[in-house]
Amino acid sequence: MVRRVPSKQRNAVVLRERDRDALKRLGLLLACGLVIACGFVYAGGQHFAALRLGYQTEKLRTVRVELTEEQHRLLLEREAAASPLRLERAARRLGMQPLQAAQIDPLKGFVNNSTNKALQSSERSSESQSGSTRVSAPAGTKAQLNRKTPK
Repeated sequence: MVRRVPSKQRNAVVLRERDRDALKRLGLLLACGLVIACGFVYAGGQHFAALRLGYQTEKLRTVRVELTEEQHRLLLEREAAASPLRLERAARRLGMQPLQAAQIDPLKGFVNNSTNKALQSSERSSESQSGSTRVSAPAGTKAQLNRKTPK
């Protein structure tokens, strides 16, 4: 074997200088790595949040479709329940009778005087209880306005 380095070397006591900037570079490299790692973690969180929201949106869409169908079904049921034929049958079961010609006052468009007087007396009693004045509308209409008296 050949020795390439002589055993008695004068440089054996020489020490290498410490690189003071190396510690700064390693700290900067560590900080940049942490920022990048945090960015990846944040992006992953956003991605999974977007997926979760997508699933929730899809569930809500199906619920909306179901509710729209139920609303349509209920509207059809309401229309069927409010049909004149069904209402007439229900009224007859309750003992109600159709309006007789003698009960109608063709000039005023109201029900005859006996029914009209009963209506007015009930209005007077509610008027005295509420403390407000009722102003009657012109003849031929059923509308009445509630107005409180100014103090």
